[in-house]
Amino acid sequence: MSETAELKKPEQPVEKKKSFWTQEERDRIKSQYGCEMLVENGSLQDVNGKEFPTDAYIIKYVFEDQVCHDLTRGTKTNLFDLYYDKFKQGLKDIQYGTGTVSPKMWGYRSKQAPQRKKRK
Repeated sequence: MSETAELKKPEQPVEKKKSFWTQEERDRIKSQYGCEMLVENGSLQDVNGKEFPTDAYIIKYVFEDQVCHDLTRGTKTNLFDLYYDKFKQGLKDIQYGTGTVSPKMWGYRSKQAPQRKKRK
């Protein structure tokens, strides 16, 4: 029996997550509310990752009879204003996220060392 049977995963249909924010609204979030959206309409596993900053909040809201979760950075009052303006009574909960990355280090890229001048 030299043949080995390969296990194949059954193909599952890829479920596309619906975006409730227009591109114009996403562009305005930073300037108008001072917030940054990290994960939009994700599952609980998506928003509970350890790779996110410690100052991120998990927002739970209901839109079109669907419970949604976003992971967003900002102050709690600004986040409330942002989501209440968009979803009104659909806003259900604002909780602390589970990230472990320091906010100072979030998105940080180290500078390349400057090129040393060569002597002639």
